[in-house]
Amino acid sequence: MSAANDVRPILEVAGLAKEFRGGPFSPVIHAVNGVSFDVQPGETVGMVGESGSGKTTIGRMLMRLLRPTSGAIAFGGCDISTLSERAARAMRADLQIVFQDPWSSLNPRLSIRSLIEEPLLIHTTLSKAERRDRADALARRVHLSTDLLDHYSGQLSGGQLQRVCIARALATDPKLLVLDEPTSALDLSVRASILDLLKELQNESGMAMVFISHDLATVRFISDRVIVLYAGSIVEEGATGDVFDHPQHPYTKALMSAHLPADPTVVVHPERLSGDSPSPIALAQGCAFAARCPKVIPQCSAKSPSLLPVMEGGGRATSQKAACIRLPQRAMTETQ
Repeated sequence: MSAANDVRPILEVAGLAKEFRGGPFSPVIHAVNGVSFDVQPGETVGMVGESGSGKTTIGRMLMRLLRPTSGAIAFGGCDISTLSERAARAMRADLQIVFQDPWSSLNPRLSIRSLIEEPLLIHTTLSKAERRDRADALARRVHLSTDLLDHYSGQLSGGQLQRVCIARALATDPKLLVLDEPTSALDLSVRASILDLLKELQNESGMAMVFISHDLATVRFISDRVIVLYAGSIVEEGATGDVFDHPQHPYTKALMSAHLPADPTVVVHPERLSGDSPSPIALAQGCAFAARCPKVIPQCSAKSPSLLPVMEGGGRATSQKAACIRLPQRAMTETQ
């Protein structure tokens, strides 16, 4: 569900960076490097990239589970990166997350009912009876039998547990839901049902979603826009169909070439990249992808490319942005 362009984004991220240091004599790890993007109300933005690209770190910073080293995160017009812990906790009524592993996300000592009611206990003034009724309604909303509410997490399947996690996240009617690999631990049939459920719930509530995954088929199915990350930076973003069908950045092309289409008769020609991802300790001076890029030229190592609109032959900007100096009409864009 895409929002109109004149609506203010529900989430605005500007220059977001995160550095980790293990100790006073340990090297600095640059996990996220100057990431900027926004999310419109009712929109689903997919975030893809290989392991170590910064996807999960960004998701945790959006929830204020990690503090950014620099940059700003505006949620509903408020910069949450500077909030106190108390204010950040109150903000989470409108901003919720679903993690990858439902088994480790839920306290095994609490009943399913107690797990779903917990956000209501923290963020609302509902009575015990009202919380009970709300838990029943949430269970039905995620297609979970209310008979399971008195069970414990060890008695439920992975698909059922992920529905519990989604019900917990929806308890406070959030405006934005961050999902960090929510289906990767599930088999294909359960994965499909969870994705259908998320789309159904989004259509009902109008909430926005940031969907983090390495599964390209899942991202293509559920996302309106896609952000492609490499070595902690955005290398391409745009409408889902455009990025998947007409990738512009060399890394995106290689990533999408590994995506297997639903039609088994379609012949795919995956592009294999040589070398390894750059070290997050020693940042490259120019393009981080230069050492692995099949189209590298000497200028690629001179300056880190900006994320700019991709231009058509007539000089009109497309829906995509990419960070590559070799894109058509790039020179025209950078001089404007």
